[in-house]
Amino acid sequence: MGQVITFGEVLMRISPRGKKKFMQSNVIEFFFGGTELNVGISIANFGGKVKHISVVSDDFIGETAIAYINKFGVSTSSIALSKRPLGVYFLEIGAVMRPSAISYNRSHSAFSEIKPDMVNWEKALRKGEWFHWTGITPALSQAAFDILKEGLTLARERGMTVSADPTYRSGLWKYGKNPKEALTELLQLSTIFIGGINEINEVLGTNYSYSNEDFIKASKELMQTFPSIEKVFDKIRTSVNSSWHKIRARMWNGVEFRETEDLDITHVVDRIGTGDAFAGGLIYGLQNYDDYKAMEFASAACALKHTYEGDVNLASVKDVTAILEGNISGRLQR
Repeated sequence: MGQVITFGEVLMRISPRGKKKFMQSNVIEFFFGGTELNVGISIANFGGKVKHISVVSDDFIGETAIAYINKFGVSTSSIALSKRPLGVYFLEIGAVMRPSAISYNRSHSAFSEIKPDMVNWEKALRKGEWFHWTGITPALSQAAFDILKEGLTLARERGMTVSADPTYRSGLWKYGKNPKEALTELLQLSTIFIGGINEINEVLGTNYSYSNEDFIKASKELMQTFPSIEKVFDKIRTSVNSSWHKIRARMWNGVEFRETEDLDITHVVDRIGTGDAFAGGLIYGLQNYDDYKAMEFASAACALKHTYEGDVNLASVKDVTAILEGNISGRLQR
């Protein structure tokens, strides 16, 4: 596997222990994460080489975040320091019919105030073979968009594979950039699309349904609009309630449509970062397996993430493979 480059904000997550609301507890716990970082750590846990590019606070919180990233073997050599604070979000984890709730405190954070001279793309991409980006980063600021586009442009000039997860969150785009125009510019520099009907409709301005037939049509139109995109992968979540989810995936690779079976997650421990686990599993899978097996691997990795507290997927290749082999009883291993 070649080195995978991820670029995005590092966040601290603060939660009451267990599934309590903040008003119920004076005891909290914290985790580090961030959409792109979660993907990178997941790949590193599968044995991949990863470098994460970001900006963190120049204080003991930033130092702790870097130490946390380093312990997974992810390179932090291209993480810059800032006098701005690290971004934070607060999470109350739901249960059964009570949904989880998140409140972000990331305005004017270290990463959202990123400056062009904080990233040396020539140096950062020197050993890179794969670049992964999401729609979170370009939504944070004009500078974040510009810097990401610069990195993607150089990555494509070097022949790197570029995977895009154009997650659209309307509440983040506050600096005046048109989200559709921004994502369109970045998708023109991408080769793998990780997203579903909602993301395709947002980018194309279409109104496709969630059926498999429309997914194929939507994927074909996406690939016609963005000729550099070679494959489309979609994770599908069915929520019975906050504690019981089902996961499956489907793909269109320009030649064939395939779909996985549902994986039943009857007791969700933590659903934060599960989409990132899917992306991490897919990137690892596409570098090691055929398209369908890569998608199966990604779906199983996503399902497993629901069993770990925190933002990142701690599963190994062995753990994911066991799920694919049907070992889902959770029996004690001795």
